[in-house]
Amino acid sequence: MSVFETLEISCRDGYALSGRFYATALSKQKKYPVLICPATGITQHFYQDFAQWLTTQGYDVLSFDFRGIGRSLHGPLKDSQASIVNWGQLDIPAAIDALLCKSQADQVLLLGHSAGGQLLGITPNHQKVAKLIAVSGSTGHIKGLTGKTKILAPIMFKLIFPLARITAGYGPTQAIGMGENLPKDVAKQWAQFCSQPGYAINAIGKTVFEDYHAKVNCPISVLWSSDDEIATRRNVKDLLRLYPNAKTEMIELKPQSYQHKAIGHMLMFKKSHQNLWPTIEQQFHL
Repeated sequence: MSVFETLEISCRDGYALSGRFYATALSKQKKYPVLICPATGITQHFYQDFAQWLTTQGYDVLSFDFRGIGRSLHGPLKDSQASIVNWGQLDIPAAIDALLCKSQADQVLLLGHSAGGQLLGITPNHQKVAKLIAVSGSTGHIKGLTGKTKILAPIMFKLIFPLARITAGYGPTQAIGMGENLPKDVAKQWAQFCSQPGYAINAIGKTVFEDYHAKVNCPISVLWSSDDEIATRRNVKDLLRLYPNAKTEMIELKPQSYQHKAIGHMLMFKKSHQNLWPTIEQQFHL
């Protein structure tokens, strides 16, 4: 028996996303279901263990692949027209509505990993989010990066992505261990958004003409690790400043406090780090 129900999520523009709905078996169901919005280039399967654990805590859960990624890629990657703006304006809204339909709830808890937690300010139905919990969420501003990522990112953004756009027609992130290869416009916008403070706010007036950052008034919590080279303290603060009318909170996790050598940008959802999961779930409480 499958631990999830496979869904097809229809976006406003007709694009079909692949989703997985995990229903809790507990009779005492939590008020708000959880929508897991993935990081750039990361597929829904990555979050399966965490999603299953959430169902044991009483939550209905929906995960999905952004367009152009995983099971939401239709046709050759080089032909994909997907963009990060599409993810925020079309994919997340459709996933919110799909989860509300399945759970019969009024609002969702949006658990966004990295990019998945950075796009609420361009999401039209943001009022359907009871709380945003951003794990490793930040603007990823290139000047706020640390460690090896501070060296790698400029090479990737300024050299690898532009060349690969011409030669291959996509962003070759898989070869450098950064998730699935990316549609060319996702790679382009990722580079553009991280080149200046503010992430998606850099698209306002260019490819985005509806800015909801100041209208978002749900609570926002960011959980980030002290050894994260992308979601650094500086870049987390840069994200939260974009929401002037939301109550915001930063929660720093230190690997040694949880008996881990590292947490970084990706390990919070790994089964090896499941002792972090109750700390994440604590932020679901309103």
